[in-house]
Amino acid sequence: MIPASETIDLSDGALAVRVARQGGAILEASFDGVPFLVPGGGPEGTIASFPLVPFGNRVEHNGFAFEGTQYHFQPNSQDPLYLHGDGWLALWDVEEFGQAHVVLSLRHPPDQTSLYDYCARQTLSLAGETLRLQLSVSNQGGLPLPYGLGQHPFFARTPQTRLTVRAPNFWNERAGHLPGHSGPVPDGLDFSGGAHLPDRFVNNAFAGWDGFAGIEWPELGLAADIEATPVHDIFMLYMPSDRRDFFCFEPMTHLPNGHHMPDHGGLKRLGGADSMRGEITIHIRRL
Repeated sequence: MIPASETIDLSDGALAVRVARQGGAILEASFDGVPFLVPGGGPEGTIASFPLVPFGNRVEHNGFAFEGTQYHFQPNSQDPLYLHGDGWLALWDVEEFGQAHVVLSLRHPPDQTSLYDYCARQTLSLAGETLRLQLSVSNQGGLPLPYGLGQHPFFARTPQTRLTVRAPNFWNERAGHLPGHSGPVPDGLDFSGGAHLPDRFVNNAFAGWDGFAGIEWPELGLAADIEATPVHDIFMLYMPSDRRDFFCFEPMTHLPNGHHMPDHGGLKRLGGADSMRGEITIHIRRL
């Protein structure tokens, strides 16, 4: 039976997660009552995590050329560039749910804003101390197009928050919040041995990620171990200048603006009925 409300509460042991049909999003996530994902995203700033589908981040010029055809987007938020795909703004259907899991699906036909014709499906499940996010997309259109996946969680941020993650390649940011050039990771953003988050604006892509990351919140007495399937070899790190209560660590299968890169930045060519999938797990433990 499909739930009557637009939100679904999941729980297992100390984990509690509230999921919204709108955006296929997580609104709250806590461990023993302590939030580890906090509201900070979406049109109203009420989303604590949302899926990136049929790709993430921005598309320069609101258009791209692919295999001899030119495609165009319309802006879908206050940003002048088409941003984060369609899933975060759409109403998802509930296929199945229980106390500790929910399966959501989205059928997106092409429209004036986005030319992509696809089906997406995601499963959010809790088991013990682990939150599992599974996401897939399949092309339903007649022409092949570049696709990608990702997750956009808003992790809690405290003054002593410590991040551990390894990726050898760093992309600087140019005008329009687009990636510029790649190079070695600068000292201030090298988290390979674990480091506190810098106290400044950050919005950069890191490539060559091994799929593992760790977060520690000494003030909360909690830590998170993050693991992603190998298709996610990119992550975005975002820290706004006007908020100090969250930061975004975003596992992705491709680089931002990949549509305008020679190899499409890791975006995968999907023909009719082709699909791709990925999985992210967040394991919460006490320090």
